[in-house]
Amino acid sequence: MDLDSTGHYPSRRSAVLADNVVATSQPLAAQAGLSMLARGGNAVDAALAAAIALTVVEPTGNGIGGDAFAIVWDGAALHGLNASGRAPQAWTPERFAGLATMPERGWEAVTVPGAVSAWVALSDRFGRLPFADLFAPAIGYAERGFLVSPVIAALWRRAEGLLAGQPGFAETFLPQGRAPKAGERFASPGHARSLRLIAETGGEAVYRGALADEIAGCARAHGGALTVEDLAAHRADWCGTLSQRFDGAVLHEIPPNSQGIAALIALGILDHTPIRDFGPDDPRALHLQIEATKCALRAAEAYVADPDHMSAVGAADLLDGDYLAARARAIDPDRAQDFGAGPVRPGGTVYLAAADASGMMVSFIQSNYAGFGSGVVVPGTGISLQNRGAGFSLDPASPNVVGPGKRPFHTIIPGFLMGPDGPLMSFGVMGGPMQPQGHVQMMLRTQLWGQNPQTAADAPRWRVTEGLGVACETAIDPATLDWLSARGHRIVLEAPDAAFGFGGAQLVGRMPGGGYAAGSDPRKDGCAVGM
Repeated sequence: MDLDSTGHYPSRRSAVLADNVVATSQPLAAQAGLSMLARGGNAVDAALAAAIALTVVEPTGNGIGGDAFAIVWDGAALHGLNASGRAPQAWTPERFAGLATMPERGWEAVTVPGAVSAWVALSDRFGRLPFADLFAPAIGYAERGFLVSPVIAALWRRAEGLLAGQPGFAETFLPQGRAPKAGERFASPGHARSLRLIAETGGEAVYRGALADEIAGCARAHGGALTVEDLAAHRADWCGTLSQRFDGAVLHEIPPNSQGIAALIALGILDHTPIRDFGPDDPRALHLQIEATKCALRAAEAYVADPDHMSAVGAADLLDGDYLAARARAIDPDRAQDFGAGPVRPGGTVYLAAADASGMMVSFIQSNYAGFGSGVVVPGTGISLQNRGAGFSLDPASPNVVGPGKRPFHTIIPGFLMGPDGPLMSFGVMGGPMQPQGHVQMMLRTQLWGQNPQTAADAPRWRVTEGLGVACETAIDPATLDWLSARGHRIVLEAPDAAFGFGGAQLVGRMPGGGYAAGSDPRKDGCAVGM
């Protein structure tokens, strides 16, 4: 890991070096996590306090009504948690007959929220501080208000016209009839009330208590399918991880229904290519990554679903060495090919990483999916509900076809790297379909090319779109773009105001002699903090 250089990229932040660290996409949330470490809490306590605070200070990407996944290194073993929600029991394919795709907004996009169950499961198993103590910073921000940060203000403004007509949205998130501007104070007393109920009941309020009744009552009032029985049936699952080795590092991801397997497929394909012969910004290295990513995304689109319904092709088949080698042989080193990456949907997600002096490390992600999610907000609660139903297919031949009690294809993925002597890095790159692509880019930059976490986050990124399309940040060398274009890649440059499409990375790397180096993405408002 090169800590002496801040790289040659437009952002020149330094990595944060400390024995205890928290990295998030919003500074107030990072401070919420750090405050738990200062009180004697561990990395899980810090991660949860930050995650709970993010539902208040970054509502454009997550909320109480969203889902979550986590990977935890407890000092001896790695643990994976799937806290994604399921479809209401009334969601049969017949309910959506006549539609070409699943609805993306409103109650017909709302699945059971799972994030709160993740908070409870992680705190119960690994937390050191009382569960209710983790809510204090978030409740304070919600009651007293907080100053809205610039990137979040811009994303809030984009949602204003799109979601103003959804139930409860305007009264909660558009004070004075508009989105708050950067630097304006925003308070949400209903959100504070909900957080207090969750804290006091150990999460039961959302699944079997007062908030469950209010959520289900709002659904009934607007023709939604979600019931108190659907909420009560929810559970978070300790699911372990799937992994893929690349030289001395092993990338771990949450198994399906998560799309994390796409990052593993791409990495497994790259293992059979000459990518090690090139530098991190060499156009030939980018070409190989782009082609491997297209193969991986196509496979994930076709086969990933609720694991109980992946009968024809399973995770083991997609990570089989012969399959990955065959996919690598299909890559032409001098020509872009259309592997059918599939359509790209926008994403709205928050990711955070935390680590403490005992060696515990946490990779945590939660999301409402597309920004504020469905746009539906339960009146008086501050609970914005996710639109994960949009992740289902309406193709009856797809393993991901919508069905009662089924988990949809899920975009959010926490990443974790292990080495021969223990953990190397907890990291993630929020942002819909950018996430597995970002994981591959971060893994290679830090492990193959030795960049430190901040330099890897600063580096310009790309993402595959449809067909031969590749969206690229304007900071990529024009000569590199010309080389890629000459080989058939259809390059589209995206201006800084579209940069959220390249995700937001947070990385915490373990130092060989102890302590951590943390990086936070300059594309977001956040930061890494340590003590």
